Amino acid sequence: MSSVFPLLAQARHMPLIAILRGLMPEEALEIGQALYQAGFRSLEVPLNRPGAIECIAVLVAGLPADALVGGGTMLTVEHVDAVHAAGGRLMVSPNCDPAVIRRAVALDMLASPGVATPTEAFAALAAGAHALKLFPAESLGHGGLKALKSVVPAGTDLWPVGGITPESIGPWVKAGATGFGIGSQLFAPGVTAAQVHERASAYVQAWQAATA
Repeated sequence: MSSVFPLLAQARHMPLIAILRGLMPEEALEIGQALYQAGFRSLEVPLNRPGAIECIAVLVAGLPADALVGGGTMLTVEHVDAVHAAGGRLMVSPNCDPAVIRRAVALDMLASPGVATPTEAFAALAAGAHALKLFPAESLGHGGLKALKSVVPAGTDLWPVGGITPESIGPWVKAGATGFGIGSQLFAPGVTAAQVHERASAYVQAWQAATA
């Protein structure tokens, strides 16, 4: 793991990742702009819904250069190649597959695979992962995060994902979280851009308060 990897350094400025599952290409830019205006800088579009690659391309083309856009639920090397071809530079997965991680790293993408155990965490880091997505965060809990943090290399970025609310950010940060992935509490099909902006602003304020 390289703590000076440029995209990781970029993500650390505001390490809240919007998980846009079910986003459609025709709404992608409006939703992306709402998130950006609220302070979010990292956006992932999970690939297990139609139109994901198109959404990634729209977001990359339409958002400012400091926005980090990529894919979620990236399960194969082919997924990595498709997201990269669309301009995505963020690889997020729910699992730890060393081949997928290595491919993302080879393409200079920020690799954040999902882990739930020390074995998975060390396998991910050995493959070159830049940050670890702790998933599912609800079942790992603060105790699981603290235990994992005690054994992984100092400075490892740990991003809980699953059930994160603005109110829970502070306790998670105290337990050792360095960022978060936020899904349906932030965006779901049918949620308007104005609603996304309001929700995103609450998350940004909670993060700033927890890390002040």
